[in-house]
Amino acid sequence: MPERLSDYSLQKKIVQGRNGGLHKVGVIGAGSMGQEIIRIISGQGIEVVYIDMTEELLVEIRKSIEKQLDEIINKWGITSSEKRAIMSRIKGSTDYNDIRDCDLIIETIHRKGRGTSLQDRKEVFRKVEAIIDTRTVIASNNATLMISDLASALRHPERAVGFNFITPVSKVGIVEVIRGLDTNDGSFDFAIRFIKMLDKRPITLNESLGNISTRLIVTLINEACEILMEGVASINCIDDTMKLGYGLQLGPFELADRVGLDKVQKWMDNLYFEYGEQKFKPSPILKRLVRANHLGRKAGKGFYKYENGKIVSQAITTTDYI
Repeated sequence: MPERLSDYSLQKKIVQGRNGGLHKVGVIGAGSMGQEIIRIISGQGIEVVYIDMTEELLVEIRKSIEKQLDEIINKWGITSSEKRAIMSRIKGSTDYNDIRDCDLIIETIHRKGRGTSLQDRKEVFRKVEAIIDTRTVIASNNATLMISDLASALRHPERAVGFNFITPVSKVGIVEVIRGLDTNDGSFDFAIRFIKMLDKRPITLNESLGNISTRLIVTLINEACEILMEGVASINCIDDTMKLGYGLQLGPFELADRVGLDKVQKWMDNLYFEYGEQKFKPSPILKRLVRANHLGRKAGKGFYKYENGKIVSQAITTTDYI
């Protein structure tokens, strides 16, 4: 297992990080996505320091990651000793000074409520840059913000790159790696090689709101909602058609529930505001579920009903919306 970017023959003239290596990563914000990212980074032998707001949250986050690892153990994915090794490389803190010696910082905060998290993320970028080494790359994991907008908060915007990890991170074999207007070759190359260290395929692209995956998936979810409202088929039938007919891992309704319907609506709102195209306007079904706080798997109810994270039935039927 490679432990340094030099193992991938990264040319010295464009190496970022101390001594040409990547030994420690800082993660700012450890919600559900942040926790998945932390887990897979540590699983590759890299130290991780995660930053969140309170000591109580740090404890909850650590317990949540341990629970995720226990579920993997129960499925014979890892051993108990491997779990201990992974957890030994993970440290939580409320103090930004604890990421001072990291070689890469990944911002992955989640803002609740409507509107974008642009200003919050820019403030994180400023706080991070005030602490870290000039060679450290700063990345933002997000689906519907432009990395150039975030990088405008930096004195050195050339160090900023975008990531879009797709849930479930442990099962999806790709990560979108986004170049901003000012991103230099060294930072972009470093980001690509980091993703390879995680045994993922980097999908490289120039910045565009929604990247590839989000722009395509929200239109699929919207069209699935339209088919449901027209009374053409049930939620199960629509999902099964896309899974069994086209090989998708999850159907559009299952995926929406997994991501969180509030997050899906926020993606659509941001894309509709940017492009003004009807295909990005959130479906009335989606908006109605979000208003009722039926946010998907995390809430126990969305398009489906859940018990212990497992689907037990459809939550709504075709006749509810026709």
